[in-house]
Amino acid sequence: MGHRSSALAVRPDHEQMEQNVINEAALLESKTLRDSALERTDVLDRVKALSLLPDGMHVTTAMVAAYFQVGIKAIRSLVVDHREELEANGYRVLTGSELSSFKELSGIQSRTASLALFSRRAVLNVAMLLRDSEVARQVRTYLLDMEYLARTQPVDNPVHRDAASPSLDDRIDQRISHVLGKTVVPMFNALIETSSEHRQELIALRAGVQRIERRLQQHNARLQRLEGPRENRPLAGVMASMDAMNGREFEEHVAQLLRRDGCTAVVVRGGGGDRGVDITGRTPDGRHLAVQCKRFAPYVSVTSSHVQKFIGSAKVLYKADVALYVATCPFTRDAMNVAADGGVTPVDRSMLEAWSSGTELPALS
Repeated sequence: MGHRSSALAVRPDHEQMEQNVINEAALLESKTLRDSALERTDVLDRVKALSLLPDGMHVTTAMVAAYFQVGIKAIRSLVVDHREELEANGYRVLTGSELSSFKELSGIQSRTASLALFSRRAVLNVAMLLRDSEVARQVRTYLLDMEYLARTQPVDNPVHRDAASPSLDDRIDQRISHVLGKTVVPMFNALIETSSEHRQELIALRAGVQRIERRLQQHNARLQRLEGPRENRPLAGVMASMDAMNGREFEEHVAQLLRRDGCTAVVVRGGGGDRGVDITGRTPDGRHLAVQCKRFAPYVSVTSSHVQKFIGSAKVLYKADVALYVATCPFTRDAMNVAADGGVTPVDRSMLEAWSSGTELPALS
């Protein structure tokens, strides 16, 4: 009976802690919570650079779909379900003379009778509503991290700041994690060893506590990244800068990334006589390398025919051991399949952003 009382005494704390763990799904359900976070549009570029139209203020439906890596139909369906909320945050559809004026001022080329535009606030609004997108989920996580940080950070008052001021190590989430790992889990271990009647229940409770401990550690790691020195974070707008490059500048950028990661004999061959390969070189371990660079708009996709042409050039003409197809846009599903069958590594927009921000490309190691 004594063991039963000990186990049950822990349960209320276990349930309370699990309820207190920040749940990003709340943004999907609460318009009030979404409205409170709409000023933080900078999180869009923290997760993934958002390319804008030439007016520097808007994006199209296709560009929103490319950012969140979903189909255009998913964005249009979201607009149908939440049009009033999105319009309040900058979504609009241009037609007639208003559309003509916008085309003239922005330089955009479009023959459609209407054009849907999203402001950055509207894109952030989409991130808080879109369920089936990993990018949207990451945006929601960043928003909640920042909200948590704002609530838990002490007010920065120079008059009262001293050596005893709370630091990152003093945060409540770290203290709870420490107590769980050093006290509560060992307590469960001891109870499990000495109990037979309630062994399975205690094991389940211990697993729940360990799950909370891991989630708190992950949450704290995200906060550390948010608070870290700015020079250690990926530069916001890294993809926007690539979108502004011409073809040759983009090839040189990719060549520099290859050299940074230890590749040798890197030569940019882009031009009329490149025979379908823009860059050649050797990987750090000496394998022959061939690279194709495509600076497409973010709402365009590399197709299977593009990849098929590159396979012929890279594998037959250049006899490459490692073939990279680097693009500033997504790849179609068929293109990904063709690349896998042909031994080509597709480097899409999100992977290129990570590579440009310092992450090594696995195919080169």
